[in-house]
Amino acid sequence: MSVTQQILSYSSQPLTHQLLLSILKDYKRPNDKVHTLLHEKVLESVKKGLYIAGPALDARRPEPFLLANHILGPSYVSSDAALFYYGLIPERVYEISSMTTKASRMFNNSMGLFSYTRLSLPYYSFGIRQMELGDEQYAMMATPGKALFDKVVTTSGLILRSRKDARDYLLENLRMDEQGLKELNVDAMTGWLEAAPKKSSLQMIIKVIKEL
Repeated sequence: MSVTQQILSYSSQPLTHQLLLSILKDYKRPNDKVHTLLHEKVLESVKKGLYIAGPALDARRPEPFLLANHILGPSYVSSDAALFYYGLIPERVYEISSMTTKASRMFNNSMGLFSYTRLSLPYYSFGIRQMELGDEQYAMMATPGKALFDKVVTTSGLILRSRKDARDYLLENLRMDEQGLKELNVDAMTGWLEAAPKKSSLQMIIKVIKEL
C-alpha cells in the first residue's frame, strides 16, 4: 500500500507524528518526506506534531470535535459549542470551545478556531461523556448540564445574584430552549455544586430550571 493510500485509510482520524513515522518507516529521512507531503497538500498541519489528510486527497476529515480532543489533551468540548450541538442555543457557533486541566490556550487552523479554558479538579471531571459523531468518530463532550455550568463558570464578569438575573441570562441572553432546560439532569448538576466555581450563580441557575 502506498503512502498516500495509507494516509487515506486514516483520513477520518487525526494523524500524529509518531503514526506518520510508522507509515514512513522505509524512508531514510521520514521527516523530509513529511515536509514533502505537506508541500504537496497530501498532509495538512493543524499544530506541531498533529496532521490531517490534506486537500489534495479530497478525503473525509476528522470531525472538529474529535480534532479538538487531540489538539490539546486532556480536554472535552463544552460551553457554546456543546450547547449548540445539543440544540439548547439557537446561534451557530464557529469557535470550538473546550475545557482542559492545562493552561488556557487557543489554536487557529484551517479547521477552525479552537479555544481551551482551564478548569480545576475535581470540578473538571464531572459531567463528561463520549459522543459518537458518526463514521466511527468519537469525541469527549460535556453533558448538556455541564456545558451550561461551564458557560457560566468561564464567562468573565458574569455573576447571577438573583433568580431574575439567572432567568434573564438563560432565556434572554443565551436564548436557550426552555423545553431543553426542563430536560437537564438537575440532580447531577446539584451534585457538582460543592466543588464548582461560582457556586452561588450556579445555584441560581438550578433554581430557575426547577421553576420552569
